[in-house]
Amino acid sequence: MTTIRLTRLGRKKRPFYRIVVTDSRKRRDSGWIEMIGYYNPMTEPATFKIDEERLAYWKSVGAQMSEKIKKLTSK
Repeated sequence: MTTIRLTRLGRKKRPFYRIVVTDSRKRRDSGWIEMIGYYNPMTEPATFKIDEERLAYWKSVGAQMSEKIKKLTSK
């Protein structure tokens, strides 16, 4: 199954996340199909950018969003 979730980047205690489309069986930081945005919780206010068109496409073909992505996109 295809999922839309966060993959972690950045250094220790300074996380930075990419919003990616990946196979749900892969590990959190392993290969992904497409990067559709990013999320930086360390800035004030937190920086969040996502390609709405690609998100809609992946949802239309059956990709499931993780709980964190659901919360971020609802804001």
